[in-house]
Amino acid sequence: MSYFPFSIGHLELFLPRQNNLQGRFFMGAIMASRLLFLFLVLGPMVFMTGCERAASSAQKSESQGSARSDLWRVYDRSLKEAKYIDLTHTLTPSIPVWKGFAQAKFAPTINPETKHPYSYEKDGFEATHYDLPTDQFGTQLDPPAHWAPEFPAIDELPATYAVRPLAVISIVDQVAKEPGYHLQRSDIERWERRNGKIPAGSVVMVRSDWSKRWPDPAPASETVFPGVSLEALQFLHEERHILFHGHEPLDTDTTPTLEEAWLMHNGYAQAEGVANLDKVAEKGCLITIGYPKFAGGLGGYARYIAICPADWKYGVSVGEVAEAPLPGATRFFSETTSSACACASNESDAYFVPGSPHRAGSRISRRVKWAQIFLRRRISF
Repeated sequence: MSYFPFSIGHLELFLPRQNNLQGRFFMGAIMASRLLFLFLVLGPMVFMTGCERAASSAQKSESQGSARSDLWRVYDRSLKEAKYIDLTHTLTPSIPVWKGFAQAKFAPTINPETKHPYSYEKDGFEATHYDLPTDQFGTQLDPPAHWAPEFPAIDELPATYAVRPLAVISIVDQVAKEPGYHLQRSDIERWERRNGKIPAGSVVMVRSDWSKRWPDPAPASETVFPGVSLEALQFLHEERHILFHGHEPLDTDTTPTLEEAWLMHNGYAQAEGVANLDKVAEKGCLITIGYPKFAGGLGGYARYIAICPADWKYGVSVGEVAEAPLPGATRFFSETTSSACACASNESDAYFVPGSPHRAGSRISRRVKWAQIFLRRRISF
């Protein structure tokens, strides 16, 4: 009788060779058991390896996707250390306004039950009542409905207006020679030769330094001021496809044809009354655009913030100023106590701004007031 070797795992057996039907059946059963053993041992190993590879591939893909979509990283790497510059005028009743609009009035909010203003001492808080005769006031964002009712009002502007590339084109030298100079296409082309093509969808601000006279109300009544020509506007919108342009004066131009009308009747917005453009790099910055959402508003009180690279010489970065909590009386006590004592003999005098019709009209007066209160409390303790 002859034997043949047969192994299962590390176990090696010597089985007799059979030539009859029973032997062949026995051999078939052994081979089947061997295949089953291999399936039970190798199957899970292959499955686990495949799962690990799939998981690794999915994790890598997810990591790549999150790297592209995680804007927190953009903030940490770029925006946190960037320089922030406010391009917005502070609103007060005495700022320049077009002669066709009345002056604004600020006053304390009245309690309708007591008919007296809310006060820190009696109510624990105060509020301000604003009498604003127009939404064409201060730094603005004009929606096209300002002139063209078939186009969107301020509340209908898309949320995508929020952040855009910013280009600043200066005409300061031209205005120094000609106060009524208007931006020309040649000025834009000259800017592009230095800085490259203006990005589509960007905001273009025209710097003239007209705002350096702010808050003197006299310039608002002048008929000669820097502007933007129709040719320049058409080039920016129709060939460079910008989002909108902005300028420092309270009007777009002084021409008889009124370039502002072309803008609005073609569905374009614009910024007016912009400040601090002399502090912004002419290329490489972003701009954030904020405004209240008045239903059907035909003008917009706007807040523009330029965001420039971290190595820019102007502006402030996150972490350089107190933000949360904001500084209280104790933070500015030392710098305001002397002025508080010199400027007013009592709390009421310090609270009113000399020459201003409104109560609590400035941050300085409020700080003087709280410095005095703080001083009296420290002395009483």
